[in-house]
Amino acid sequence: MKTAIITGVSGQDGAYLAKLLLSKRYKVVGLIRLNREGAIQTLDFLGITQDIELKEIDLLDRLSVENLIDEYKPDEFYNLAAQSSVGLSFKSPATTFEFNTISVINILEAIRTKSSETKYYQASSSEMFGNIGIDNLPLKESVLFHPASPYGISKASAHWVTVNYREAYGINACCGILFNHESCLRGENFVIKKIIRTALEIKAKKTDVLHLGNLSVQRDWGYAPKFVEAMWLMLQQDSFNEYLICSGQVTSLRNIAESVFEKLGLDFEKHVKIEESLMRNLELDIIYGDNSKAKNELGWDYDLSLDQLIDTLIKDEEGFLRWKLKDT
Repeated sequence: MKTAIITGVSGQDGAYLAKLLLSKRYKVVGLIRLNREGAIQTLDFLGITQDIELKEIDLLDRLSVENLIDEYKPDEFYNLAAQSSVGLSFKSPATTFEFNTISVINILEAIRTKSSETKYYQASSSEMFGNIGIDNLPLKESVLFHPASPYGISKASAHWVTVNYREAYGINACCGILFNHESCLRGENFVIKKIIRTALEIKAKKTDVLHLGNLSVQRDWGYAPKFVEAMWLMLQQDSFNEYLICSGQVTSLRNIAESVFEKLGLDFEKHVKIEESLMRNLELDIIYGDNSKAKNELGWDYDLSLDQLIDTLIKDEEGFLRWKLKDT
């Protein structure tokens, strides 16, 4: 039985990855923040809480991270923990940068000194590319980064730290550069979750207005449970590299929002209000990627159309809300 450690196990990706690894008969150790109270909703929803060994840890505490790696000497380590809100990173840039970079250095140093055979996955982000210009689209792994947010800057730094440890010390490390990926387990502060959840509440007559910011942005949106399959595939290779994980499709936020409202039989113009306060200081106009490297080298299979994605997300959110109501 292989042992895998997942940081950020209570987040969207961590929960789906844990479920995937359990299905492959891994022993899964999930790391959570210190002093976390109450049930871990994502794991409870997937019915896997009791199958995971949960440990509290401060990833900024170098000694604690070293002791963890020394204790388990995991076969695989998936680092998904981060301050991952772009909007929040503008409000707390120093905190975002500190956690998203120092935690990575602590983990890689611990692997280097305590368990050099451990395979390491770093969750990188499409936000690292930033405003790279339309001529570089669709993005490939070779495009230079030009991040447009403190979050993007912090993830770019962590990305290059990971590459450096592989090249300088021979650590079995790789980076998955994930584009936007959604599910019913997405955090409440993410816009696709907000659109679907509020639209369902409007349909149920629990609210009447959805407040949104810039609807003209165009992104590459995918389905989170499929994206975590690519994470696992990266650590099953004989060599380690960087891969773009994306749907390969691009659409505007307005198109997604209008589609959700149409599918639920709601009047978009009547219920959606644009708020200046929700506009970001600096916004990426358009970004989408080329997933051919991941498909060709990893054998990763992603074939959901945008219409299928929206249908799936609405159905999953309805199921999640029913579960929450039953659970309470």
